[in-house]
Amino acid sequence: MTIAASLDTEDDDALRERRCIVTGEALPESQLIRFVADPEGRIVPDVAAVLPGRGIWVSASREILERAITKKLFARAAKAQVNASADLADRTEAQLVTRMCGDLGMARRSGAIMLGFDNVARALDGNPPPAVLVEAADGAADGRRKLAGAAAARGLKPVLVDVLTNAELSLALGRENVIHAALKPGRLAERLVFQAGRLKGFRPVERPLTAAGSTPAPDKGHE
Repeated sequence: MTIAASLDTEDDDALRERRCIVTGEALPESQLIRFVADPEGRIVPDVAAVLPGRGIWVSASREILERAITKKLFARAAKAQVNASADLADRTEAQLVTRMCGDLGMARRSGAIMLGFDNVARALDGNPPPAVLVEAADGAADGRRKLAGAAAARGLKPVLVDVLTNAELSLALGRENVIHAALKPGRLAERLVFQAGRLKGFRPVERPLTAAGSTPAPDKGHE
């Protein structure tokens, strides 16, 4: 199962529709990023949608956000002189990564996450089975394929989250070389899926290449 057809969103409010200032399309908040102008008139990302001020909504897409910057659409939406810096897309992506890594850390501390190929494989026979499979975006394809096959053989359809790198997962979870993980059903799993769906618009996943291309990150230790 893909992120788009997944668990419930992070919050019921995410189902409310907002209009993207670039495309004009009304979308649920789960597909948008909120921005606000700070007291100095600088546009800042508000991925948690909690900052004070009038929200300006843009589709969760690097390409669409960069169009908003170059065409000065934030000023039009704010009806004021505001500054959207050229690195706004990078800062938005960084906020999404930080939020996901924070939730992964909470999952580790609460015992809601299993790490390593063997532990994830065993968890597929658990009751309940994992709701989310987490795979390093730059991990080797072999382990990913085996776990997907094992889930399918059991009639399971866990959501796949594969937008974070091996380095990001390892840092968030306090372990070296984290390639595979799985989350139990619950609020943290839902939040991770919600954020991953938006992050995907800023860093499309590139599957590891075969021997004909570059070498993917090894599955050493099957973490």
